[in-house]
Amino acid sequence: MSNTIYFLGLAGFSAIIYLSITLITKMERVKLLQQNVRKLEGVLNELDEQAKLIVRTDMELNRTQEDLDKKIRDLYALHRLSQTISTTLEESQIFKRIRESHPDELGFEKILLIFWDYKEKKFHASMTMGYTQENTDSLLFNLNLDKEFYVSLLKSERTISSLSLQEDLTSREKVNNMFEVISFVISPVLPKEGNHGLLFMGTDSPEKALTEGDEESITILANQIGQGLENARLFETAWNAQQEAEAKADEKTRESTMALEQVEKISRRKSEFISAVAHELRTPLTSIKGYAAILATGKLGEIPQAVKERLEKVNLHADELVNLINDLLDISRLESGKTIIHFEPADLKNITDKVADMLSVQAKEKGIEIVVNLQQDHSVNVDRLQTERVFINLISNALKFTPAQGKITISAHPKKDFVQIDIADTGIGIPPEAQEAIFEEFYRVDNSINQDTKGTGLGLSLVKNIIEAHGGTIWVKSKPQEGSCFSFLLPAVETLTPDKEA
Repeated sequence: MSNTIYFLGLAGFSAIIYLSITLITKMERVKLLQQNVRKLEGVLNELDEQAKLIVRTDMELNRTQEDLDKKIRDLYALHRLSQTISTTLEESQIFKRIRESHPDELGFEKILLIFWDYKEKKFHASMTMGYTQENTDSLLFNLNLDKEFYVSLLKSERTISSLSLQEDLTSREKVNNMFEVISFVISPVLPKEGNHGLLFMGTDSPEKALTEGDEESITILANQIGQGLENARLFETAWNAQQEAEAKADEKTRESTMALEQVEKISRRKSEFISAVAHELRTPLTSIKGYAAILATGKLGEIPQAVKERLEKVNLHADELVNLINDLLDISRLESGKTIIHFEPADLKNITDKVADMLSVQAKEKGIEIVVNLQQDHSVNVDRLQTERVFINLISNALKFTPAQGKITISAHPKKDFVQIDIADTGIGIPPEAQEAIFEEFYRVDNSINQDTKGTGLGLSLVKNIIEAHGGTIWVKSKPQEGSCFSFLLPAVETLTPDKEA
């Protein structure tokens, strides 16, 4: 019995020990499991945070992608609008083409382009979208009542928006209420010429989230509109100036044509008048000279010496009148093209030597030296007799206005297809104001020599016409009391020209 109890006690004790060991083991397992649970909870929490971070990052990436896509769309829209603006130089067409290019693709359905009229001191609308005409009229009325705020925007030259006015709730609400929008951007349009304006773009959609990129896009568009208007206004100014200049030029051309026709008509009538009068004067002058010569010879009876002297004066003055008439007739024929110029090769030195010899007596009487300074042979293609008249007139004038012990020099040199002849003297010179007029008919320089000497003022006019009939020109360089140099061109022999009417 006792043994049974012993074994039972031993078995119970063993069971207790076993159970204790099992319990301790399970407690250790529970503890380990709790540790693992805590670790799993930490991992799960970490994974949760990472998942949240991934979700947030994904959302941010989506927003960034959306912003990027919008910026790309805005850039395409701005590029298209820029091309549209730059394809015209007419101000009214700029607004029309902007409207046709769908600027609402920038995300704003309400658009208003207004300009401040500095003369009228009020705003005018140049382009509207999203507003009826009644809305626009009402909006402009209210806007001009509160114009100080918007004029200040022009002066500040800055862009404002519902985003930049977050802290200025009063101004933001005022713009929102006036334009009936929730979000907006207002940017100045500032061409260098003409009136300045404001570009308003707004939306009443609560889903439209305004960004800084919107402000930047609208600012760029406003600058492009300003540049387009500036180009159009500059072009219009230049075009108007060109049209005005062309109109003035056309008017001047018509006036010049009419004046030229009138001058030609007067010149033609003058030539016809001179020719008629000269021919009418020749007949009585011939008779006067004939009667004076017969009386002077005594064929009609002896006449007193005093009468004979007077008859000689009559004959002398008749000769002067005949020379004057001949000069007038020559000028008239040259101007009207009735004189035939016979071109032929001639040696210029032979012509100058002949004329110098012809006038040598007159030169010696005044003590004036005539120097023919031709370094080489110059062959000219001229009418010899007419050319001699040119040299006679010019050298005679030089002798007339050169004081004693003076000098007259004749020189020449080639000049392209011509030979330039210079006849220089050491005379009293010609005043600057008279140097162009001396080639006009009947013009005489007002000086002491002309006052004491008779003359017609036809010599240089005749010279000019003869030279121009040869295709040349004549001019003078002179200084008072230092002498004068008459220069003219005659065609060189290489440029042979058949006989022609002058």
